[in-house]
Amino acid sequence: MGYQSFMKQQTAKLNHLRMAPRKARLMATVIKGLSVNDAQAQLAVNPKRASEPVLKLLQSAIANAVNNAKMDITKLVVKEIRVDGGPMLKRWLPRAQGRATPIQKKSSHITIVLEESETVKAPRFTMAKKAEKITKTKAEKIKKVAKAEKAEEKPKTEKAEKTTKATKEGTKRKLFQRKSI
Repeated sequence: MGYQSFMKQQTAKLNHLRMAPRKARLMATVIKGLSVNDAQAQLAVNPKRASEPVLKLLQSAIANAVNNAKMDITKLVVKEIRVDGGPMLKRWLPRAQGRATPIQKKSSHITIVLEESETVKAPRFTMAKKAEKITKTKAEKIKKVAKAEKAEEKPKTEKAEKTTKATKEGTKRKLFQRKSI
């Protein structure tokens, strides 16, 4: 048995994630062995649903490593990420002729281990303090564009406003003008 030097490690767990383990494992394999900066960048851009909880767990593990274990964030590497099956909710789906089909709603337990490594490559990406999903920023841009378009539509002529108002009143008269007997 050889001597192994013990490196500083930090573990974080996410239990009972309502997602099948095979779907969560897709994200786990993407970030295994990467530096935390690269792993955050990969998860922030990935469109899969599992990327959001894994990113949140990774950020929690980084915060724990920096604040509690006093580890250097530039040297942190995802040493191990494990996705295990959690408890299953068993439900039934009614089918034809009085039969029922079982449904298994699976859950996952995710464990991530960060390690301080001596040999870390220079980061390929620089992440902001809080990595957010790209879709949220796109939604904000769309809202800004919509507001700008509404602001451009406002200056109308007074005649156009009067004609639209008159036609609206005319239709009301036609709808509600009933002869009472």
